[in-house]
Amino acid sequence: MPLCLHRYRGKVIVDDSLFGRNYCIHDEVPPSTRTRKVAAIIASVAALALPLGIVPMATAADTAAVTTTSARAFPAVKTTRHISVGTESVATESDGNWGDVESLNVPQTQSQAEKDAEAQAQSQAASEAASRSSSRTSIAASDVPVSGSASDLVAYALQFQGSPYVYGGTTPDGWDCSGFTSYVFAHFGITLPRVAASQGSAGTLVSDPQPGDLMISSTHAGIYIGNGLMIHAMTPALGTRVTAVMSGMQYYRVLK
Repeated sequence: MPLCLHRYRGKVIVDDSLFGRNYCIHDEVPPSTRTRKVAAIIASVAALALPLGIVPMATAADTAAVTTTSARAFPAVKTTRHISVGTESVATESDGNWGDVESLNVPQTQSQAEKDAEAQAQSQAASEAASRSSSRTSIAASDVPVSGSASDLVAYALQFQGSPYVYGGTTPDGWDCSGFTSYVFAHFGITLPRVAASQGSAGTLVSDPQPGDLMISSTHAGIYIGNGLMIHAMTPALGTRVTAVMSGMQYYRVLK
C-alpha cells in the first residue's frame, strides 16, 4: 500500500496503512524543522518499504513543501550484438588451366664441378672419335694387298679388336664373322668365299693348327692366333674380340 501525507486542521498527517500507524506533525514546528522531520520519517518508512517493493507516494499538496528521493537497484542487463558478416563467392571455371609442376619452365642449373665433368667427357669423346677415325683411315690406306707371312696376318687381324658386329657387314665399321675373315685375308691378296661354311675351300685342311690358320665350322669363322686362342666377330653385344678356341672348328692353312 502507498504511504500518504496530508494536512488536517493545520496538522500534517502521515498515513502508514501497511503498519497501521498514523504520524501527526504539528504546525507549531517551524517549517524548516518540520521539513527535516518529515524527510527523516519518510526516509525511515521508505527504508522499511523498499525491500517489500512498496514505493512511498506524496499528495500533490505536499510536493511543494517536501522533496522525496527514491533509489532503486536494477539488475544488470547483458546485451548481445549480432553482427552479420557478408560472404562473397568467386566463381571459377572447373576446367580452367591453373598450371602444374610439369608445366613450369624452370631452368636447370649445373654446379661448376658438373660443368667441368661434362666438358671433360665431351673432350674425351671427341678424342676417341678422332682416334678411331685416324685408325680407320690408316687401315683403309693399307687395304692394298700386300705379301706377308702368317704372323703378319695375325698382327694385322689383332688391330681390329673392338670393332662392331653387324650381320652382313664386311668393313671395320661393322661386319659378321665371315665378313671379318674375308677382309683380313683380302689384305694379303687372298679372296675367300662370302659364306663361312665355304671359306675352307680356299685353303688346305690341317690337323696341326698354326697361327694364321683359318678356322671354319658350318656356321662360324675365325682366325687362329696361337696358344689355344682365336680372334673372331662374335655378336652385336660382344663385337670383335680374342677368346679361347671354340669346339667343333676345323683348321685350314691358307697363307703359307
